[in-house]
Amino acid sequence: MKGWNIASLIVLIIGGLNWLLVGLFEWNLVEEIFGDADAVVTKIIYILVGLSALYALTFFSKVSED
Repeated sequence: MKGWNIASLIVLIIGGLNWLLVGLFEWNLVEEIFGDADAVVTKIIYILVGLSALYALTFFSKVSED
């Protein structure tokens, strides 16, 4: 499970940095590398970021343990 946690966090960090670039500079790194939003690979990247965010919701139970 630790591997999934690390992979999920890495994908979330990459996705978060991409949104930072979009917000600050109106430049989407994912679309720049893999093609426009209609490209299959770009959609897969966005889906992986979304799934990682859903998986990261399980981290709340681990953080709240005292």
